[in-house]
Amino acid sequence: MMTIAISSCDEDTTTLGDSLTSDIDRFATLSQSYRIETKSLRTDSVLASSMFQYLGKINDPETNSYITSDYMTQFNILENESSGIFPKEELMPLDDDFKVFADSCVIRIMVSSFQGDSLSPMKLRLCELAKPVPNGSYYYSDFDPEEEGYLRTEFDESGKSIKDDHDNDISILDLKKSYTVSDLTMSDSLRNVLRGNQYYKYITIPLTQPYTDKEGTTYPGYDEEKGYGSGYGTYLLRTYYEHPEYFKNSHTFARNVCPGFYLKTIDGTGVMLEVANTQIIVYYTYTTKDEVVVNTSRVFMSTDEVLQTNHVVNDKEGIKELEKIDTCTFLKTPSGIFTEVELPIDSIIWLKQKDAKGNELASHVNDTLMSAKITFAQMKAQNELSSKLLEEPTDILMLPLDQLYSFFEKSSMPNNITTYLGTYNSVQKTYSFNTLTGLINSIWTKMKPQVMNADGTVNLQKVENYKKENPNWNKVVLVPVDLTLTSSSNTTSSVSSVFNSMIISSVRLVGGKNNKHAPIKIDVTYSKSVVNK
Repeated sequence: MMTIAISSCDEDTTTLGDSLTSDIDRFATLSQSYRIETKSLRTDSVLASSMFQYLGKINDPETNSYITSDYMTQFNILENESSGIFPKEELMPLDDDFKVFADSCVIRIMVSSFQGDSLSPMKLRLCELAKPVPNGSYYYSDFDPEEEGYLRTEFDESGKSIKDDHDNDISILDLKKSYTVSDLTMSDSLRNVLRGNQYYKYITIPLTQPYTDKEGTTYPGYDEEKGYGSGYGTYLLRTYYEHPEYFKNSHTFARNVCPGFYLKTIDGTGVMLEVANTQIIVYYTYTTKDEVVVNTSRVFMSTDEVLQTNHVVNDKEGIKELEKIDTCTFLKTPSGIFTEVELPIDSIIWLKQKDAKGNELASHVNDTLMSAKITFAQMKAQNELSSKLLEEPTDILMLPLDQLYSFFEKSSMPNNITTYLGTYNSVQKTYSFNTLTGLINSIWTKMKPQVMNADGTVNLQKVENYKKENPNWNKVVLVPVDLTLTSSSNTTSSVSSVFNSMIISSVRLVGGKNNKHAPIKIDVTYSKSVVNK
């Protein structure tokens, strides 16, 4: 009995389920690879909203030209927060005119990271806006608040705007600040100790001067004898007590109190700051009901809930020259070059192919697409300076060319049907897109009714007509992006928002019309019905 049992056991599973499966339900898998064409695609501007704001000027070693970035920001107030922004007025000390006052006030720029030389001396300019940049519109990286007339400028008696030494309009609140990312006044040992505590994260701009509001009222600045004072801080305090309704939310605050600020690099080169947020901090003193004197502050902060824009200027001629290079393609930010990919849908779906022996293979119109995968490989940086200064983008979005702008305008999310986030391999320096079946099927589903004959075959003339009417029908674009992640547990997180990347990054990808390396291919697996006769 044991001998019979052993001899009856067989590990061959090739016929497993045959007795339960009809002949017409049998299937086989087939894998094929198809060549892909890519090219660089220059973009003049991208949607200016981003996770971060960028401020600075840096030389791009690939184009040997400068990239500058400035930004505009507004400030957030939570809905119906007005009753608790400052203490009750009767608790506040009064000046000689029996009015409340601020001890001091500063603008603080919180720097999350930087690119370039931390010792490079830089100089920025902070200007108040005359009116808020309207929400509800799309602002691209070429939007310049200064050129568009949003700065609150001073005028002479003839009505002409007063200019500074650089021929810029002088704002009512117009401050200049010199800085370095690292504090040169500290010893090397102290800087090394403080570096772990992120000592260089703040750039502080004191608002000590008198301030004149739009109604013509002037608020006194810092008084040396008294040791306190800030025109802008006092303006915020007094406006709050006179019109608490102006502080109801971000919209009323921007419209009636603080339209926002524009920060611009006016001197220096070598550093680009990544700004996490910008703050207005008002320092003041009040006395509690128990006669306790309290020195405290109130912070008004820029957040994702209010409008913030980046204004980027780079050398368009240098970008055009890079675009002409056809032995590779580029992913270059900010507002630089993307990689356009042409998917061989006709080969994947309907054109008859030949195998290695020259035998003709059947069309795949009636086959089921099981998987489709593309991997894009990086090339080495052009020079050592590029590799050190220019970051490698790690998050890449693939989306249809026709959605290049609408995707970000609509705050869309990758759906793994038409839009995908790539998987970055930092060791092999590759970007992989492993589940492109949805994209190929969506392209074919849209096209199929317009190109099929009544007998189920593809009409090649209709295909050509369709291509002429829809020139981007099979084209997608690789775009570097920044992601906001939301933690769903201790170990997992999900993508909650996607922005155009605004950091200074660049990478060359294998590809281009005259690619010298192995061709880029899409690897496809089909499920094919098989009938046993």
